[in-house]
Amino acid sequence: MANTFKRKYSSSVGTTATVIGDYQVLASVQTTVIGMSCSNTSASTISVDAYLQAPNGDVVYLIKGAPVPSGGSLVIVGGDQKVVMETGDKVKIVSDTASSLDVVMSILEIG
Repeated sequence: MANTFKRKYSSSVGTTATVIGDYQVLASVQTTVIGMSCSNTSASTISVDAYLQAPNGDVVYLIKGAPVPSGGSLVIVGGDQKVVMETGDKVKIVSDTASSLDVVMSILEIG
């Protein structure tokens, strides 16, 4: 099985939950999120939610209501923390302000 590092990103995320990079785990791979950072591109502080959504609709928050100051960033996953994703899982992110958030997610696919 090959190990493949990938990055997925979404820019100008706003008040509608967005699947980061339209990424969903396929049946043929195992996926680990090894890093996720978001940046506030607006002129004021925003609030950010990020969560893992399972295929059955279950939601598990990675962070909820986290403030990010104007021009600031937030590391949601990184360092010693990793997130294992299973087939059909996706990570979604949303801001309380329109077009205010850029996010990048680094993953390792094994498959």
